[in-house]
Amino acid sequence: MPPPQTGDQAREITRGFLRAVRPGAAAADVDAVLLGVSELVTNAVRHAGGVTDFLLEPRRGGIVVAVSDASVRRPRKVEINPAVPGGFGWLLVRELASEVIVTLSPGRGKTVRAAFPLRA
Repeated sequence: MPPPQTGDQAREITRGFLRAVRPGAAAADVDAVLLGVSELVTNAVRHAGGVTDFLLEPRRGGIVVAVSDASVRRPRKVEINPAVPGGFGWLLVRELASEVIVTLSPGRGKTVRAAFPLRA
């Protein structure tokens, strides 16, 4: 299956994955994961030409989401301008995730791995 190229596709895949591996997860935590996944995929599509790989991994106490793209530019924080829509995605991911790691692979792009807690 090709990696998701929209936030909607990523949320649907993640929702099914969470139902299978963490069926009793707290609704607020599931919502945080779904929002984070949507933002990561949307950022890859908007700023890096699309998602090249998408991985969900269960982890003790949560889930790790890995989104890869072809760009070697690190995500960056932007100054929020209330008159201009957008610009909150990277901030949201950093706030919702317990850990975020960006790995650059020259010639191949980057992977953003974000760990999200999931309580029962």
